[in-house]
Amino acid sequence: MVCSIPSLGLHGVSGYPVTAECDLSGGLPAFTIVGLPDAAVTEARERVRSAIKNCGFAFPVSRITVNLAPAHLKKVGTLYDLPILVGILAAGGQIRLTQPGCAFLGELSLSGQLRPCAGMLPMALAAKQAGIRSLFVPEENAAEATLAQGPAVYPVRDVAQLARHLTGEEPISPAPPWQPGAAVHAGPDFAEVKGQEQVKRALEIAAAGGHNVLMSGPPGSGKSMLARRLPGILPDMTLAESLETTQIHSVMGLTSSRCPLVETRPFRSPHHTISPMGMAGGGSNPRPGEISLAHNGVLFLDELPEFPKEVLEVLRQPLEDGEVQISRAAGSVAYPSRFMLVCAMNPCKCGWYGHPSGRCHCSDAEVKRYLSRLSGPLLDRIDLFVQVDALDFEELSTRQNGESSDQIRQRVNRVRTLQSNRSEASCNAHMGPSELDRFCALDEDCLTLMRGAFARMGLTARSYDRILRVARTIADLDESEAIRPGHLAEALQFRPPEYLRR
Repeated sequence: MVCSIPSLGLHGVSGYPVTAECDLSGGLPAFTIVGLPDAAVTEARERVRSAIKNCGFAFPVSRITVNLAPAHLKKVGTLYDLPILVGILAAGGQIRLTQPGCAFLGELSLSGQLRPCAGMLPMALAAKQAGIRSLFVPEENAAEATLAQGPAVYPVRDVAQLARHLTGEEPISPAPPWQPGAAVHAGPDFAEVKGQEQVKRALEIAAAGGHNVLMSGPPGSGKSMLARRLPGILPDMTLAESLETTQIHSVMGLTSSRCPLVETRPFRSPHHTISPMGMAGGGSNPRPGEISLAHNGVLFLDELPEFPKEVLEVLRQPLEDGEVQISRAAGSVAYPSRFMLVCAMNPCKCGWYGHPSGRCHCSDAEVKRYLSRLSGPLLDRIDLFVQVDALDFEELSTRQNGESSDQIRQRVNRVRTLQSNRSEASCNAHMGPSELDRFCALDEDCLTLMRGAFARMGLTARSYDRILRVARTIADLDESEAIRPGHLAEALQFRPPEYLRR
């Protein structure tokens, strides 16, 4: 007898329908799983066998064949344990499936307990698109599955509980939709930062427009400290952004039953020993990298020149396209990677190049070698360059607090709302050519200023567009409908210093 059990699978960060076809036939006892399974799926045979016996059912003494369709897509992970078990019991007549449109997924323990599995939200969204009415998932995954607002989600503790539900003996109540609480912006506050008003202004502009920023300065000037306070002024996430981000984190197993939805913008800070694959994603079974985990948030690269050049170069295409394409022999997958790039660096190996104290003894050749990993095309994709100078004693000893992160975030939220209402782009950094022509038009005074800067600073077409986007953000912060010469002049002062243009 053949029994087909609907389930789901993962391809990249998207789910797709899978059917577990279970056949019990005569012949020598055997248990075979086909349909391009990986090692974890193949090992389901032992977990399913033990779970059936330990839950009081009889394991069929027959030839068992399980096909996971569609067979041309590789099946990865332990989430097929439950549909395989249900299919075997249904094919053997030990349970009856009277409720149509049900799908099952989850990992089994040897005792029949259900364990959570990664990627629940994208699979629940796929179930909604496939018209599945009921979704049976591990208890710890139920809250995340309800975020799809699709099929009724039944939290299953163990196989015995599921069997009692299917027989009508003890029905399982559907999980209520998970509701987010009030957003809490915990973390370090900008009010704690002493001095550095120019840097705080640059970070506010970056947060308001979604711009990339690079901070350069001597050791101990506060570059990393300022960067780690950036999440506190980023705009609140929309529901669509939260769901997009949660899907990526869910695939990596980074969500929890207590808080299944990512409500605050990610802040990823990989170490400079990271590999290109760790940054962009990949592997034999491709998985998202750091740039995708930073989607809708911030990717912070501290000590930028210490990163290998090949790692930095993989950032170029995602910074332009907002996604990264991973191609392997078995196929290709695209991961979203729309992030703010925030970098911090010293101007030379010792960190004191150009400091008035004369503490730097690096030769020009050593400085050039240190900065050689930063290619021109990569620097051309950064919108704001800001110098972080060392503080003097008077600034450090002051007890007066600066503006708080909450106050800055209120202005950033206002500007982001204005930008999203004005165009299809979620922020100024993502405006296309047509939107640039429409919303970043320059008057005669601005054109004269820009014409002189273009020749004097050696600008490219890309950097020209980025200056216009930054100027538009500054004008939005100033509540100005048009870009004024003052807005453009401020945007121009955030171009790279001389030692980065050599």
